Amino acid sequence: MVNKVTWQKAGRVTEPGRYMFRYGWLTITAEDLAIWRQFPEASFTLVNLPSEPDAPEEFHLGAFEIPASPSLDEH
Repeated sequence: MVNKVTWQKAGRVTEPGRYMFRYGWLTITAEDLAIWRQFPEASFTLVNLPSEPDAPEEFHLGAFEIPASPSLDEH
């Protein structure tokens, strides 16, 4: 199963950083935010980083998908 996250689910963060997320820690880069600013509905794949046993899980954002625009489908 692939977990996806949208800007909405990430709390619409506005600054790069490391944020507590439901699965553990999520690191968001300036590049990730630039994509969300341009495509607010984009969803990223959560990538699980190796972590120490018994430590909270660590994630970063991987590949992203941009939903098709309804106006593009009408042509």
